[in-house]
Amino acid sequence: MAISTRFSVAVHILTLIDMNQERSITSDFIAASINTNPVVIRRIMSKLKKAGLIKSSPGISGTYLLKDASEITLYDIYVAVDVADHLFDIHKNPNPNCEVGANIQGTLDNVFNHAEQQMEADLKRTTLSQIISDIKQKATN
Repeated sequence: MAISTRFSVAVHILTLIDMNQERSITSDFIAASINTNPVVIRRIMSKLKKAGLIKSSPGISGTYLLKDASEITLYDIYVAVDVADHLFDIHKNPNPNCEVGANIQGTLDNVFNHAEQQMEADLKRTTLSQIISDIKQKATN
């Protein structure tokens, strides 16, 4: 199981928007950077807009962040674009007459909830500006 690629694409989109503040960028420009269809970009941008992270208008090539990149966490982005209730899903209907089947869900639920909380805590500590800074550093090396 993997987190949807919408999350990494959304981080990519927001990074491009912030790093190109001096020019108006379009969904076509963003799609070229991500190497995907502009329709995919527009769908994700719609979610980012609904979450209050960006401002954009159809037909107008002017998209910008509504908050400073240092105020946007990866968790904010994750919540905006990934609609899954939980990172991990436990298989349904194990055999209740089996020792493992009767107890696996409760056991895994505790472990998975802890792992999800740790991941979310890490995402809350990481800002978009940190991602941008790392990209800029790697680009100059």
